[in-house]
Order: sequence, then C-alpha cells, then structure tokens
Amino acid sequence: MKYFLLSSLCFIVACQAPAKKSNELRQAKWIDLTYSYDSTTLYWPNNLTGFEHHTDAEGKTALGYFYSSYSICTPEHGGTHLDAPVHFAEGKMTVDQLPLTSITGEAVVIDVSKNALANRDYLVSVADVENWEKEHGQIAEDMIVLFRTGYGSFYPDREKYFGTAKRGMEAIAELHFPGIDPQATEWLTSKRKIKALGLDTPSMDYGQSKEFKTHQILLGQNKPGFENVANLDKLPATGVYVIALPMKIGKGSGAPLRIIATIGN
Repeated sequence: MKYFLLSSLCFIVACQAPAKKSNELRQAKWIDLTYSYDSTTLYWPNNLTGFEHHTDAEGKTALGYFYSSYSICTPEHGGTHLDAPVHFAEGKMTVDQLPLTSITGEAVVIDVSKNALANRDYLVSVADVENWEKEHGQIAEDMIVLFRTGYGSFYPDREKYFGTAKRGMEAIAELHFPGIDPQATEWLTSKRKIKALGLDTPSMDYGQSKEFKTHQILLGQNKPGFENVANLDKLPATGVYVIALPMKIGKGSGAPLRIIATIGN
C-alpha cells in the first residue's frame, strides 16, 4: 500500500510539472528584439548590396484563389543578426553548427546609455559591469549579456546610428558608435564565463575599431554575438530569458536573427 501511494504521488508530480511549465509559457510576456528586414534595414557601409525583396507571384490565380510568393536576397551581416564564431575565428563553429544551448538562456541587461549617448566612441568597460553587479549581484555562469547603449533609438536613421550617412569604403573612417572594450570582453568570458554577447549598435566593436578585438576574443571562444538588437529598453536588468534563433545557413559566418525575450514573473 505504501509503495502504491508513493508511486501515485510521483505520477501526479510528474504530470503536474509539464502542465505548470506549459501554463508559464502561455502566460509569459514576450518582447521582440528584432528589426524587420525591409528597405530600411541597415548594413555595414561597404556592403555591396542590401536587403532585396522581389515579387515572384502575387494576385488571383486562374482558379480564383489568392497566391503570393517572393524571393529575398541579403548579406549575412546586417539588421538584427548573429555573428557565428567562424566570422572572426578560423576553424570555429559556423551558424548551422551552433548548439541551441549557445543561443538560448537566461540573460542580463546592462544599461550603459548615460555614458554611451554622451560619447559616440564609448567603450563598455569592466567597471560598467562591476557597477551593475553592485546593484544586481554577480553575473552567473552561462548567461547571455546584453548591453543597452541607447543607440537603438536611432535605428534606422543611418547617420544617427552609424555616425555618418556616407556609404562605401570612405564611410568606414567616419563610423562613430559605442562598442565593448576588448578588456571587458576578455573579463566577461574568463571571469564570468558568459555564453553570448549582444547590444543595440551595428557592431560589438566600436565604430573606430580597426582590429575588431572584441569579435576576435568572443568568437575565438566559440561564443556567438548578437548585433543591432532592438527594444532593449523594454527589458529589465534581470529575470530575462532569451531565445535567439538565426536562419540556419550552412557554413554561414552570420545570419539574420529572430531574437525574442520573456520576462520572468
């Protein structure tokens, strides 16, 4: 009898757990952190092409029903997108090789907008993270870290977002937007053992970077990066869960990204 009661209790608990999880997902508040891909999508100034959307079919068919189909063309890196490790690290993972555990998980949002909006060449520092930790506690291992610089409010205004309205190679020297100090990237990956980095600017490295050290450090450790992330102002500092699913491009160095977040109750 005792065994029967214990077995029954275990069965009830096992059945309740999935139901509770399912209920939590239904009640979750989801925030879309993705910009739409269209004619306004911003790409690196020297990209030869931008987003292209072509109509292959649109309208009533001979049988009377509506049908539409379109073709798209886009560089890997532009709009809200993922940088795969192979982007700056030879032999590291491509987009399709990234495990789901690398692009989903708990996240923290660190607001550096006060300093970043006052200085277009601002570098997010270790001190920024340590100051955040004084208020919110130490960042746990395997976290996704998102930096809010405030520059998302400029998207898709090219001049305000990039620091220049110019296009082509001549624009590269005039790029001015914040990024993550390589020392902070090294500290986050070694001392806090984060799983991914993201922010609301065109690049993890600041606009005047020549060597893209933050890219080299982060991606060199087979950790992905998220760029041009939207709506970070809608997220709290903690209690965030992120799902960042890129287009699964075989051998891709990057890909358009649909990234969403839910806020814990």
